[in-house]
Amino acid sequence: MTANILQLCPLMPALEKALNERFTVHRFFEAGDPDEFLAEHAERLRGVVTGGHIGIPAELAARLPALEIVAINGVGFDKVDLAEAKRRGVRVSNTPDVLTEDVADLAIGLIVSALRQIPRGHEHVRAGRWPSGDLALGSKVSRRRYGIFGFGRIGQAIARRLEGFDAEIAYASRSAVDTPYPRFDSVADLAEWADVLVVAASASPETRNIIDAQVLDALGPKGVLVNVARGSLVDESALLDALEQGRIAGAALDVFADEPRVPERFFTLSNVVLTPHMASATHETRQAMADLVLANLDAHFAGREMPTALV
Repeated sequence: MTANILQLCPLMPALEKALNERFTVHRFFEAGDPDEFLAEHAERLRGVVTGGHIGIPAELAARLPALEIVAINGVGFDKVDLAEAKRRGVRVSNTPDVLTEDVADLAIGLIVSALRQIPRGHEHVRAGRWPSGDLALGSKVSRRRYGIFGFGRIGQAIARRLEGFDAEIAYASRSAVDTPYPRFDSVADLAEWADVLVVAASASPETRNIIDAQVLDALGPKGVLVNVARGSLVDESALLDALEQGRIAGAALDVFADEPRVPERFFTLSNVVLTPHMASATHETRQAMADLVLANLDAHFAGREMPTALV
């Protein structure tokens, strides 16, 4: 008999097809009445497949007595209670490494887009405004100071790419890394030094809203914020105030606090670049992520060691 698993969000079609071939899949996000659904199915649901942006709500996990594994299609695990999962003996896995290059690539793309005004230039041409006047000047990308907050796999990959721009690079993180780049003790000190502050740290209770008004004021009126980590790391109200008041020069954001809902105040600003959490959105990486989700599930239900078990 195949294991019953609960799917919490839409996934890549190839991954959904493979899941359906291996397991009995219940699409929770399509359930008309969640309470009625759980009353009927909860006791036999042994696995959950979810996205890093959703994780598994604690109240839902508590209602799944047979739960054995939560397989995350993504690198983030901040929306899973790992301590409770460990207490219950529930395995949790994610898909690290395979998306590092794409997230770092997008960070560079956002930096260049924001400083060189690529989206505004695109609209300037498409709207037919070029004959009536040139676009305002942008800012140079090369030979600037780039501060990277969070210096794990992704932060280091961003730094390697920035070297090609003859950049000055520094970082802030919980612990020192074996690297030639200087380390700052706090993100505020890093922001004061940097021209561009790139957020690449993991989400946790300690990092929630860590990019606050103080950090943004340290970044200053010529500084640019780039976030490819999690929206929860940035105090969005403080960021919007800083952007509207010219206390920072601009921002490029791939993530938001309440995705997919984005504060409408962002939409009227000309000094922002906004993308829909697309850092890992390439055919190659999404396939690699899907393969790793399946590998973790297959290993668990076969009693083998999982490739990327967190607990």
